[in-house]
Amino acid sequence: MIRSIITGTGHYLPNQIIKRDHFLKKVFYDKRGLKIEKSNEEIINKFQKITEIEERRYVNERLLNSDIAAFAAKKALINSKIYKEKIDYIISAHNYGDIHPISYQSDFMPSIAAKVKNKLKIKNQKCKPYDMIFGCTGWIEGMILAHQLLRSKHAKNILITSSETLSQVIDPHDRNAMIFSDGAGAAVLSAIEYLENEKYGILHYDTQCNNNEELYYLTNGPSLNPNYKKSLVNIRMNGRRIYEYALTEVPNMLKNILDHANLHIKNISKILIHQANAKMDYAILKRLLKLYNYASLNKNFMSQIMPMTIQKFGNSSVATVPTLLDLILKEKMPPHKIKPGDTILMASLGAGMNINGMIYRFPKKNKL
Repeated sequence: MIRSIITGTGHYLPNQIIKRDHFLKKVFYDKRGLKIEKSNEEIINKFQKITEIEERRYVNERLLNSDIAAFAAKKALINSKIYKEKIDYIISAHNYGDIHPISYQSDFMPSIAAKVKNKLKIKNQKCKPYDMIFGCTGWIEGMILAHQLLRSKHAKNILITSSETLSQVIDPHDRNAMIFSDGAGAAVLSAIEYLENEKYGILHYDTQCNNNEELYYLTNGPSLNPNYKKSLVNIRMNGRRIYEYALTEVPNMLKNILDHANLHIKNISKILIHQANAKMDYAILKRLLKLYNYASLNKNFMSQIMPMTIQKFGNSSVATVPTLLDLILKEKMPPHKIKPGDTILMASLGAGMNINGMIYRFPKKNKL
């Protein structure tokens, strides 16, 4: 029986740490284009209390999205011990492509996946590059697509990258700019033969796309400051609608995934959820646990089952889940560990609105 097994992971975190002081001299505007009269200290304090974000990472201006995707990809390939010419597909999750450092325009041609292949110096003509534009859910969706290709025997090894340089597409006059950050993650997914009763790798998954009025909860637009002309491509986010949507849809979808896999929440060692907003992530977990009739659980338990990086790394979109996964696997997030045989649940929510989830069980022994 062919199983889809993670054979290597990697990530890249920019060196530039952006703290609260970075925003103290910003001039923030509201949706009406009017200057917010509250002090920046008050705005920042309220933001930090809700999101728990203390720091975020920004890339050096000379680095492109495709550069940091290649950094993470190279680490994943080294970790996998799979020769780069044996990669059949590269699936690159992102939303903005490379951002031109002067015009601030998005560049999708050639694709990020093609650029990653080039930067890795892969010569194999049969290695096909695909881009996955799917909001913050892109990396998990890339893993799902890779799983389907492996199971259909169209591939043996697939590299899935996730990268974003959101610092280059934020509106400096929007309070929501403080959420976003830069980063990259990657994984190699391989087709490995196991016995019928050895249920490892990707066990079950699901994706839900609500693209009606939800389509406009996360979009692009001009700055809230009518006099700011640097870029017309700025993230615009309706935080309240996203929060309500997430709490309504995500817990139910995750329980359905577990039900279809004949698993209970108690069978899950870790929940790796997209690092969007700490308040929202905690609320999603509470509602999921409530579906299993768990009463009130303290924050201690929640932090044990659901490790968080948003406090120090911010929201790097598609990169948050694979970065979190790689850090734990490399034992760089003590006390969190993932052991052979552990089953984890990964979930994400993003522009569209798209949501997805995936159950993955780590093999008890390495077959490579």
